[in-house]
Amino acid sequence: MIIDKKTVEYVANLARIELSEDELKTMSFELKDILGFIGKLNELKTDDVPPTSHILPINNVLRKDLPGQSLSCEEATANAPSKENGFFGVPKVIE
Repeated sequence: MIIDKKTVEYVANLARIELSEDELKTMSFELKDILGFIGKLNELKTDDVPPTSHILPINNVLRKDLPGQSLSCEEATANAPSKENGFFGVPKVIE
């Protein structure tokens, strides 16, 4: 893929970023290098490599999901600055 000044200007416009002439030139070279590196990665044979989400074998440690005692409405709203009919009172945001 060819990354030229015009392509960088287009992407900068999409991202709502204003770039100077020097920045446009620098970005075109940097993006060309990045895409070249990605092209080299695409040449690798990865058919036998399983997809991973992390390089290390990390597993989440989760507690058992057991039912327990819940708070009553009075306990849950005890410290609320505003209550309405047993629920949290919040200001109206629709105009």
